Amino acid sequence: MTGARRRTPPGRAGRLRLRHSLDVAERGADLLERKLRILRSEHRRLLRAEESAARAWRDLLSEAETWLLRGLLLGGQQALDSAAEGLGPADVTVHWTVSMGVRHPATVSTSVPDRPSTAAAPSNTALVHAEAAYGRAVRAAAEYAAAHAAAEMVGAEVVSTRHRVRALRRHWIPRLREALDRADLALEQSEHEDTVRRRWAARSAEAGRPRAGR
Repeated sequence: MTGARRRTPPGRAGRLRLRHSLDVAERGADLLERKLRILRSEHRRLLRAEESAARAWRDLLSEAETWLLRGLLLGGQQALDSAAEGLGPADVTVHWTVSMGVRHPATVSTSVPDRPSTAAAPSNTALVHAEAAYGRAVRAAAEYAAAHAAAEMVGAEVVSTRHRVRALRRHWIPRLREALDRADLALEQSEHEDTVRRRWAARSAEAGRPRAGR
């Protein structure tokens, strides 16, 4: 602000520049506050979605781990190793969207490959159920990860926008108003001094004229 004051020209030009800067700052603060309200609403929605996705993932993971434990009790580690042979990794595709200028995950597409025909089948039913349950858990984990990332990204923008609004409302706008008040006072004083000088000059000119009849 100090540098801005030094660059502000004196007189009406400086006052107009300050008035324009203040108008821009106030409009910017209004726009940012509207953006902040929308972002906060979206953030609350994303937090609810994240919480729901986390709950679904935990439930499905617990189910999968229960079936896995049963399968291990029935067939041992060797049965698990044999059932895992030949299985490929899951493929996750993230679909993105933009909310108030914030790019974040919207949905995910998860593909869990089927067991190849050349791979040995699980040696007990519990491992069959565990395999299916882990497939569902993987999908839920991807959805939770996307929901968590979206909530974090929008939340970070909420914090950033709030800081920008505070900077405008608490610092920049008050300083511009103070500078504008000083400019108004200086301009008023200058105009008053000009008026006094003109009156003095007019009186001096009138006093110096010769009077008729002398």
